[in-house]
Amino acid sequence: MKLFRLIICLSICCSVFTSVSAQKNFSKEADNAFNNEAFFSAIDAYKKADTKAKPAEKARINFQIGECYRNMVEPEQAETYYSKAIKLHYDKADPIVFLRMAQVMKQQADYKAAKTNYEKFLSLKPGDKVGEDGLASCKKAISWLASPTKHIVQNEIQLNTDSYDYAPAWGDKKHKVLMFSSSRPGSTGDGVDLRTGESFMDIWTTTRDNKGKWDEPKILPETINTVDNEGGAILNKKGNVLYFTRCPVEKKENIGCDIFYSEVQGKSWKQAIKIALKPEGADSLSCGHPTLDKAGKYMIFASDLPGGQGGKDLWMTEYNKRDKAWGKPTNLGPTVNTAGDEIFPHLTEEGELYFSSTGHLGMGGLDIFKAEQTGDKKWSNVENLRYPINSAEHDFGIIFEKGSNNTRGYFTSSRASGKGKDDLYSFNLPETKFILEVYVKDKKTQAPIPGVEITLIGSDGSQIVKTTDEEGKFIFDDNGSSRFIKKETSYNLETTKNEFLAAKSKFSTVGEENSKKYIEEVFMQPASKDVVIDFPEVQYAYDKSDLLVDDRINSKDSLDFLYQTLTENPSIVIELQAHTDCRGSDAYNKKLSQKRAEACVTYLVSKGIPSDRMVPVGYGEATPRAAGLECTTIEGMATKAEKEAAHQKNRRTQFRVLSFDYKPAAGQ
Repeated sequence: MKLFRLIICLSICCSVFTSVSAQKNFSKEADNAFNNEAFFSAIDAYKKADTKAKPAEKARINFQIGECYRNMVEPEQAETYYSKAIKLHYDKADPIVFLRMAQVMKQQADYKAAKTNYEKFLSLKPGDKVGEDGLASCKKAISWLASPTKHIVQNEIQLNTDSYDYAPAWGDKKHKVLMFSSSRPGSTGDGVDLRTGESFMDIWTTTRDNKGKWDEPKILPETINTVDNEGGAILNKKGNVLYFTRCPVEKKENIGCDIFYSEVQGKSWKQAIKIALKPEGADSLSCGHPTLDKAGKYMIFASDLPGGQGGKDLWMTEYNKRDKAWGKPTNLGPTVNTAGDEIFPHLTEEGELYFSSTGHLGMGGLDIFKAEQTGDKKWSNVENLRYPINSAEHDFGIIFEKGSNNTRGYFTSSRASGKGKDDLYSFNLPETKFILEVYVKDKKTQAPIPGVEITLIGSDGSQIVKTTDEEGKFIFDDNGSSRFIKKETSYNLETTKNEFLAAKSKFSTVGEENSKKYIEEVFMQPASKDVVIDFPEVQYAYDKSDLLVDDRINSKDSLDFLYQTLTENPSIVIELQAHTDCRGSDAYNKKLSQKRAEACVTYLVSKGIPSDRMVPVGYGEATPRAAGLECTTIEGMATKAEKEAAHQKNRRTQFRVLSFDYKPAAGQ
């Protein structure tokens, strides 16, 4: 098992190939460098070996150069050499070249080319899970690009260099100090790492001022940083112990990484001490990227310890207070780990586990995933964070801002938009904001109505009462500590004011993923004593007071509108008016209209409206609907049809509000 890439310390396993060429031992030298993960040196040696190699060896050499560039996270260069290997028929020796080509094409977001190469690989290795998952992930990635999450991702330009800058971690309790690893100039050692051709990695810190600006990064002392590679740090909750990864470098030897810890000493740190997590004699194995639960009782880390699911896995060790030592690591199991690599774990205070993986379905290289805590020290239901948190390249090392509910934080990415090889990125998930603007107007005049009481009742049990301003409006936006209008909630809105009938409306945020402004224009019916109000037409049997119900009209339905009005306005008392046309005697029409008004009241009483809220009054022919509908005027109309239409307008049932202060009798 080899380091996936130096800067992240842990990694994908690489196949060990047998050297078959020995011109000046360049091939052997290159293979030794490759197996010791000195990829930068290996490339130079392979290129020298290539000049005199025979075709079969030349194919293998070009594949190996591609592997070096892939491990150094240079997919474009890797593609070039995999292509050369394929032209030299390296796929005849090992079809893995198609898999590798697919992987680096996916890292360049060329999902069509990646899909083609996955299919070629699977035609030679049918049923291979890595190939099948890779093919499936191409479809997922295309879908995620088309429907991104609402996260805003931004390169932290002031912190990044053209070197590796990665693995952010908080350096204090208040989250004002940020630690990260970097190969920028100024490292503790002055050597060049043969894996990358750059300086060795060290841990740096930067402090944020009150305006949110980060200051010039400073390197941690030599009790932490050495001539070797350091990175992947985590500070315990008390802020007095720092855990981090150190990867020693020995010439021509593969020494794996280990987790170290250092305790606070004044304003500095004590000499770091290694935590024993590997089996006896397993120096070539790696342990790194520690994260702690909030109580500091257990640590999750990445390792290629024996007994895992394959590649690098996430493991857990618990602290024994009595022995003052970390216990034997246990594997988190197949609900989290895969045959690929799971690295850079991060535990939130709520117990959710975030990590990066090449084994779960992703967009390219490493993707960031979240696993739900499903029991005591158990996690499952792994979920990809999707684009734009994840990209076609490597994304890893996520952390979150204090008190942000995991909506803001930092992570690392090698995406093309970066400043260097790996960069630090910030992200935030803007709050989905719902705003409700209510405009209340007079139904008759369209004028705004001030002083209207608006009651907003949510399906979540919330109730808010506000009053319209002089312009007849109120805007439900932010109430100071939270928002008035919540996600996934249905609302009933009611407006009330004396001398107006209540009005109601509904709206819902259920299923709404984007911020939205709702505008409710509410028209309230004036209801002072001198205002007579129409409602849907009520008709009666000819020359009778029976409510007419037939295929053409259902007068009971019309009265149900009035029933709804009385229900929505429980404090009003009304006069229910019935009017006839002027045919027949005045006395007869008055008597008939009275019976009709009473019939309406009787129906409404049967529906549950108290009788003392309604006063039936028959007006007969005494009150035409409007000027021009008097009997003498109607008689002068030219046609029978015009006369009948005028009489029909006068035959009507209406109501007016007598008072707004009805109170039911005791026991009612």
